[in-house]
Amino acid sequence: MDRLTILIIEDDAHINRVIFNALRQENYECTQAFSGSEGKMHVTLCDYDLIILDLMLPGLSGEAFIRELRTELQSDIPVIVLSAKDQLDNKLQLFTLGADDYVTKPFEIEELLARIHVHVKRKGINKPVNRHQHKNLILEEDTKSVSVKGIEMNLTKQEYNIVEVLVKNKTRVFTKQDLYELAWDDHYIGEDKTITVHISNIRTKLKQYDKESYIDTVWGIGFRLSP
Repeated sequence: MDRLTILIIEDDAHINRVIFNALRQENYECTQAFSGSEGKMHVTLCDYDLIILDLMLPGLSGEAFIRELRTELQSDIPVIVLSAKDQLDNKLQLFTLGADDYVTKPFEIEELLARIHVHVKRKGINKPVNRHQHKNLILEEDTKSVSVKGIEMNLTKQEYNIVEVLVKNKTRVFTKQDLYELAWDDHYIGEDKTITVHISNIRTKLKQYDKESYIDTVWGIGFRLSP
């Protein structure tokens, strides 16, 4: 079975990251968006299994997003709404618009995960084999190994973590802060060369086995997996 793909649309960077990290631990494929318009763009580009949606978003609101998702885009992707609005009338309005579930802020991440698991079971999607491939690179989560053209690479723990983050989020651009916090599981303390040096080392090791480009620099933003 394919990996369950989840789109997180939440403008609060901290909440978005908490959800992203929790879902990543559950072995889900995730994309982050920080506005309704950005979320809509992702839906037009990719086929997601589930959407986690905040209501108070810049630009296109959560309510407007659901309306356009169901009408203009003709999509039946399940939507779990996150909102501080807990009045019954608000919930009924959202269900009428096309929301599938509702979690009231503030919430415990365990509750959100439980709701997600319910929708996973309904869709009949099982957790997949933890094997990911991009071009000639294969990443095995079970053994924490990366091989290129059948040859296993000698990566440090942080180098492996960086490759894993990029390979599991093929379309996303990661800032240095994103990569540092995900690969080191620690708070980013400011601008330094740590990520740049590690990316350079990974590229050098990849070139030993394959001339293909695997990591692109997005100037002024960060890094992403080469298409």
